[in-house]
Amino acid sequence: MELQERKSPKNEALVGNNNKNGHSGPGRSNGQEVTEATLSKTSFDEGGTVRRNATATLNQISADMQLSAALSGVVPVPDDTFTVTQAINAIGFGRFQILLSIVVGLCWMADSMEMMILSVLPMSMTCQWGIGRYKQALLTTVVFIGMMVSSTFWGKISDRFGRKTALIVSGCFLFFYAFISSFAPSYPWILCLRFMVGFNIGAVPQSVTLYAEFLPNKQRGKCVVLLDCFWALGACLEVILAMLIMPTLGWRWLLALSSLPTLAFLITASWLPESPRYLAASGQSDQALDNLTRVAKTNGKSMLLGRLIVDDCNWMSRGRLADLLSKELRRTTLLLWLIWFVAAFSYYGVVLMSTELFETTNLCSINGKLEETCSAQCKPLSLSDYNHLLWTTLAEFPGIMISLVLIERIGRKYTMAIEFLGFSVVLCFLLGCTADRTVMTFILFFARALGSGLFQTAYVYTPEVYPTVLRSVGVGSCSGVARAGAMLTPYIAQVLFPSSYTAGISVYIVSTILATIACWFLPVETKGRELKDQN
Repeated sequence: MELQERKSPKNEALVGNNNKNGHSGPGRSNGQEVTEATLSKTSFDEGGTVRRNATATLNQISADMQLSAALSGVVPVPDDTFTVTQAINAIGFGRFQILLSIVVGLCWMADSMEMMILSVLPMSMTCQWGIGRYKQALLTTVVFIGMMVSSTFWGKISDRFGRKTALIVSGCFLFFYAFISSFAPSYPWILCLRFMVGFNIGAVPQSVTLYAEFLPNKQRGKCVVLLDCFWALGACLEVILAMLIMPTLGWRWLLALSSLPTLAFLITASWLPESPRYLAASGQSDQALDNLTRVAKTNGKSMLLGRLIVDDCNWMSRGRLADLLSKELRRTTLLLWLIWFVAAFSYYGVVLMSTELFETTNLCSINGKLEETCSAQCKPLSLSDYNHLLWTTLAEFPGIMISLVLIERIGRKYTMAIEFLGFSVVLCFLLGCTADRTVMTFILFFARALGSGLFQTAYVYTPEVYPTVLRSVGVGSCSGVARAGAMLTPYIAQVLFPSSYTAGISVYIVSTILATIACWFLPVETKGRELKDQN
């Protein structure tokens, strides 16, 4: 039988040394076939028959152990130890990862729909409560304030108590506050409730951390990028939902129905396993092994045989924000904070600018300023406006394809650099201030595609560059800084932009150029790199 003929590398090395020395001793040829020459030589030695019988017995025991392991669905490892990375790579991509993609995707869809509401909700508040532009901007900003405040908080919770725990707890509160927002009796109430929505959305990036830690090295980059399809789908669904709901039922029904993807995520989240990488790094090796066995069983693969080990980690620094600015990580962290800030600032700027441009009667006036209409009177979006908004939202899908092609060919950081540079070039075309809605839609389409692509590439790079003990807090801190950029952008896109078109566009162009430079100076390229447990 083939399994009975497999040899241990360690035993082969021992026998090699024995042959080199020209003799063999008891136990030195364990697990190794004995050649005819050796048998002939040892047959003249005193006690040679005893040694041959002992060798045969050990060979039979080794073969029986390997056969028993194979029949139980376990693959032996030469040194009897393995890491989570080795196990995940050996198990490979399969049915488990597909199911995980759907569950985590629902979380992303919920986040996307809550964010896309911000491009429609402020104008509805204007029509009902007569709020001006600054209050419109504040309604958007307060959501991002909640996200900024909570992103690092949820990162620390995730690193200390588990990724699954953070996601389920935040998901329960997110659904509650998103749903009761539809019953807000006044503007101050809607501000408070949307702040709480933003606070709990701050945990959504931890779903990427959980997802990435279950992916083999070869598939990780592509899968995390493809996860953005759920974000794009949620954004498109929100525009279609607004198109159907807003003219007849109004914003309250829109808020209530938009919370349903969060409920769907909570229903399916009970299936979610905890990350075995987190469990191993936190000293829960038995549970980590159980979860890995579950993954292998779901994929129809054999589990590695041996003892699960984890690289030595500083257990006291698990989830500690200050460690992100240690000597080894300071440059990476500061550059990533700038990149994430600009990514959110520019991406959400384009989203909000799209609504401003489509709701204006004449896109540009002679002196280069946009006509200000919605702050002075109630002017809801028309069916044509929703169609243009939907077309720009569909740009999310080409953005995914751009990142998917580039990320494994030229690497993560260079993909971000090229997308930021392309974003800057496309925004320059907006300086022409064309009055043609088709041309404007075309420009915004490409800007939205590049903005979406670079954001998703950042979500691939960041979990890969940080060690397990700091991965969640690293992603959380970057997400928090990104929300600071998103918090600032309404005052550019909804306040400065309508009063000074050129100044508003110029701010975004300068910021994306700075982010391009930051990408080139990132010290580490993570393409093909294993997820690390320590620095």
